[in-house]
Amino acid sequence: MQDTQAAIPVQRQLDAYNAKDLAAFIACYHDDIAIYRMPATTPSLVGREALTAFYQTERFTIAALRAEVLDRMVVGNKVVDHERVYGMAEQPYDVVVVYEVQAGLIINAWFYPVG
Repeated sequence: MQDTQAAIPVQRQLDAYNAKDLAAFIACYHDDIAIYRMPATTPSLVGREALTAFYQTERFTIAALRAEVLDRMVVGNKVVDHERVYGMAEQPYDVVVVYEVQAGLIINAWFYPVG
């Protein structure tokens, strides 16, 4: 996979996240998606169904929710984003997310808190 190809589903999911377009957001993820909230070693969400339920009830109901990429690095099938998230707390916060892309879909995502 070329580096630029790995970034395509990651950018699409970011655009869908900011638009709160659940169908477009979920379409960027593999059926077997696993979401990790580090430092946990077991996933907090597994599968598209769980991802859909979580974002439908816990994220896309927040009117001010949005994220921006401050920096992006692509290495092989991994995309590393330094993101700033708005709307989840009184002040925006930064997170580093490592996305693993397989067959054009995000199959794993690791969220690392900053600070």
